[in-house]
Amino acid sequence: MTAVTDEDHGKGDGTGKPDGRADGRWDDGLIARRAAEAREAEEAAPSPPAEDEAEPQVEAYAAADGPLPARLDALRELVGLSRARLDRDTLAEAGRVLDEAAARQRLSSRHTVIAVAGATGSGKSTLFNALAGAPISDTGLRRPTTSQPIACSWTDGAAGLLDRLAVPGRLRRRPHPGPAAFDEALQGLVLVDLPDHDSAATEHRDQVDRVLALVDAVIWVVDPEKYADAALHERYLRPLAGHAEVTFVVLNQTDRLPGEAADLVLDDLRRLLDEDGIALGEHGEPGATVMSLSALTGDGVPELREMIGRFVSDRTAATRRLSADVDAAAARLRRVYVAEGRPGLGERAREEFTDRLAEAVGAAAAGQAAEREWRRNASRACGTPWLRLWRWYENRGLPGSLDRLGQALTPPEEELTARQRVEQAVRIVADDAADGLPGPWAQAVREAAFAGAQGLPEALDELAVRAGAAGTSKRGGGTETGKSTVPQLGGRPPKPPRPKWWPAAVLAQASMTLLQIFGGLWLVGQIIGVLEPGLVTPALIMLAGVVGGPLVEWGCAAAIRGPARRYGQDAERRLREAAAGCGRARVLDPVAAELVRYREVRERYVTVTEFSTTGR
Repeated sequence: MTAVTDEDHGKGDGTGKPDGRADGRWDDGLIARRAAEAREAEEAAPSPPAEDEAEPQVEAYAAADGPLPARLDALRELVGLSRARLDRDTLAEAGRVLDEAAARQRLSSRHTVIAVAGATGSGKSTLFNALAGAPISDTGLRRPTTSQPIACSWTDGAAGLLDRLAVPGRLRRRPHPGPAAFDEALQGLVLVDLPDHDSAATEHRDQVDRVLALVDAVIWVVDPEKYADAALHERYLRPLAGHAEVTFVVLNQTDRLPGEAADLVLDDLRRLLDEDGIALGEHGEPGATVMSLSALTGDGVPELREMIGRFVSDRTAATRRLSADVDAAAARLRRVYVAEGRPGLGERAREEFTDRLAEAVGAAAAGQAAEREWRRNASRACGTPWLRLWRWYENRGLPGSLDRLGQALTPPEEELTARQRVEQAVRIVADDAADGLPGPWAQAVREAAFAGAQGLPEALDELAVRAGAAGTSKRGGGTETGKSTVPQLGGRPPKPPRPKWWPAAVLAQASMTLLQIFGGLWLVGQIIGVLEPGLVTPALIMLAGVVGGPLVEWGCAAAIRGPARRYGQDAERRLREAAAGCGRARVLDPVAAELVRYREVRERYVTVTEFSTTGR
């Protein structure tokens, strides 16, 4: 399809000479004349009032009703709480949105800044002039025609907004006196004509990107040839899909399309916008305004001016734009704030961590050793003298004897294994706590756990010793159910408490021993003839002592079985609690603090996204 520009509707060079020569000088025909006419019009046009440049903003941006202030505050708190956990690049967009929101809210709320953007030859400058009612922006065949943003303000007081857009004072205009200038609905409109977004000049594209990030709304002007241009859709429309409520998409140059072709092209444009994710404002639904017109012939321009008038008089464009910016910033931050599942430290993870620490410090082995020590002391106290003498002889001088238990030291291999178990326990609980968290927060949880694990094995040993010392101090006058001691790691287990019934058992065992001795002496006396013969009585007495001693020892062994088990369980519990307390203070509490910090920023993020206008 051959491109038909706005200027193609007027032909001839006006010189009367086919070579374009006029009054003895050379020109290049139509383009040169148009440029000369534009310069003359610019010189004849009245300059913007000086007081508009110096006039202060008489009405600053009022605090908006609705969720935007709360969302901005939440986003500000979110950025502040996250600076120590997220890198600067991740938070850069959110920081930019906050800065731009603060800058916009300091300026006039009576004005709505709308940019007119489009590709080369789309006729955006012609549409800009049609809306302003005056040839403010240059149009022509030369590309690019518009090299700098040109602004047209319908009312005073927009100087601050134009300064923010960096529009030079010489390119600030007022609409031509006429119906467009005095349209009550357009009072407060600031229309900005942008350079071509697909210009060959890089600085032009940079200006487009800069201004589009600052205006309240944008009118995208497309033509039948470039409405499906990938550069437009991939670079601008698709990334700005969340800004649909402040977006107008205008299909220009419909006068070039015959019959129903304009409707077909417009339908295809709507399809492309839908694929870009842009909600279309049809049937009363919020979204982008899509329409067709011809800026050259004026067909459809009044309808667009009426839509813009309703949009401007509503005075919510700036709020909608800022809300959409917040939505876009929140969408970019979603990956660093939204977790998969429900991360955290459950009771099961805490119990498993305690079990691993207890295993690392040998709590179960310590409990078993304490139980054996209780049984051993009971056997020593309540056993027969002959059996105790035999056990002493049997264990005398052996490396593994009980008397040398306190002299044995923990082998280096076992100590190394215990340290590895502690490290493994910390690693597992850190992975459980970080499971499902976004990357930066998972890393923070692991760092907190590993930092607390430094010196944890040594601290566990020290606490175990303290627990043993505390148990020793509480055993005075102990009973069967009294508080017990904890065996010290690498040392001799402290002597268990003695139940109150042990003296009676010792007395009974001594009585049985005395009966044996008395019966034996009686028999010896009869054998050597010192005493009168009579074997039955001394034999029975001696037999009673021989049988009674083991019976007393057996009864005591049965009686101490329960208390010995409880004593061992109490020793294991004490050491387990000591290990759990140390692990909780050094590892679990720092990890829980990081999780609380994540939940705080997660709540702020929910506040930011709770009233999203784009559904993101």
